[in-house]
Amino acid sequence: MRPRIKVLSVHRNNRKRELTLELSDGRTLTFPYHRCDPPPTRDDPIRELHVDDELGREGVTYVLASGKEGSVVVDMVLDFHRDPSYLRDLLLHQLTVEARRHFKASSMGVRALARRLDTSPAQLYRLLDTTNYAKTVDRMVELLQALDAEVEVTVR
Repeated sequence: MRPRIKVLSVHRNNRKRELTLELSDGRTLTFPYHRCDPPPTRDDPIRELHVDDELGREGVTYVLASGKEGSVVVDMVLDFHRDPSYLRDLLLHQLTVEARRHFKASSMGVRALARRLDTSPAQLYRLLDTTNYAKTVDRMVELLQALDAEVEVTVR
């Protein structure tokens, strides 16, 4: 499993109306106020802002002047920036969920499917593990095809 990205520090930039997060992988990324829930405004600015230990340092929490509280997690920031590794992990997760669904619906056993993929049952279980991100997208497509699922790719 891929190591989780932590937030080292966070700063607010009211002029640009965004949060700036310094991440453990060395990147500094921004997140606009309008994507926050609840969003900070000129009439209801951020009063407190900190890296949240309760979120495992994988997010920040803020309190507005009105007392409303909100959080921003690293995944929201990576999604906003369309981070390629985050999008790959998201795609792998979605393919794995579909593969698990098709496998449960099929009458094929583990050993038969493993033989069809020319692999071991242990490797098949790793492919069906939603927390394993060491697998490849092409291997997941092979698995879905072996399960007689139709894989369609849409680019927008």
